[in-house]
Amino acid sequence: MLKLMRAPSKYVQGPDSLLHFYDDAKDMGKSFLFICSRSGCKAAKPKIEKSFAGKDVKARFEVFGGTSSRSEISKMQKIVQDDKIDVICGIGGGSAIDTAKATAYYEHLPVVVIPTVCATDAPCTGLSVIYNDDGTFSNYIFYPKNPDAVIVDSSIIVHAPVRFLVSGMGDALGTYFEARMCEKTNSPSLENGGITKSAMALCELCYHTLLEDGYKAKKAAELGVLTPAVEAIIEANTYLSGVGADNGGLATAHSVYNGFTALDECKHTMHGELVAFGTLVQLVLEDAPDDEINEVMDFCVSVGLPITLKQVGVTNPKRVKVAAEKACAPGESIHNMLGDVTPDQLYNAVIAADAIAKDFCFEGEEE
Repeated sequence: MLKLMRAPSKYVQGPDSLLHFYDDAKDMGKSFLFICSRSGCKAAKPKIEKSFAGKDVKARFEVFGGTSSRSEISKMQKIVQDDKIDVICGIGGGSAIDTAKATAYYEHLPVVVIPTVCATDAPCTGLSVIYNDDGTFSNYIFYPKNPDAVIVDSSIIVHAPVRFLVSGMGDALGTYFEARMCEKTNSPSLENGGITKSAMALCELCYHTLLEDGYKAKKAAELGVLTPAVEAIIEANTYLSGVGADNGGLATAHSVYNGFTALDECKHTMHGELVAFGTLVQLVLEDAPDDEINEVMDFCVSVGLPITLKQVGVTNPKRVKVAAEKACAPGESIHNMLGDVTPDQLYNAVIAADAIAKDFCFEGEEE
């Protein structure tokens, strides 16, 4: 298997970076369609319009329907064709970004991603999650390249609800451990290639950045202030995790997320929150050293990520069997684990991880 490495062509991050949007995107075209979430449009549009002031460009801002569905993508494609758009831009969270990526792909146009929250590592990845019009999952689209540019205005991110930032840390937490397992089992990355040393270095840096800056970033974000720790976590959640996962691969943590989304009681639990719990489950499956498991749990507790079943919304252990069956379905990334994993083995690991975490929380209360 040949090794490969992919990443966005350009990554820009910093306070008020959108005031320089024109300078970063002017070589791509002169007619821009911005596919936005409602809140994303409100936060980003004034800065982008200011960057366009006095420039010979055309910009159309379109608030999308809320789901990256086939009909939503088709609607955006028609706008592109009717308005002779040169560049597609996605503003907001994962669904707006995925809609923009898909529209650009089908129209053979460049795409610029402008996240206004960093709850997942979606902005830098070369894929989209597509849903049916009724909101049920349809399929993934894997693209031949990553976004042409990702522009992160950290002064917008820091004012988003803090839970999004913390959830992004949960998604980023799995990056190193999942890539480490894929490297060990010689499993392909999400780009279907071998894992480079560069990819593993990014994944490891992602984990160390979380440990070093996660708690400090959360406290600063709660006050709405932008500090070096917040900038570091934004980069870890967005770039290090996104490029790391793309080129490092997935294992148990994301399969646990996919499995637990089958449970109604987890419908309000965010993606990164379930990935964080799934990371603990993976470490139990690996029989990782106590010090490593404790380090991960300590980090999660410090920033407010869940480590027990109750904290992700599950109070009936029998429901774990339903999630375990789905998490071990054919094609799931859990099959990248050494020796593979059966639903019974995953169930046992989830129950054990929950028990370990309960003891950890109890000890912390005693202290």
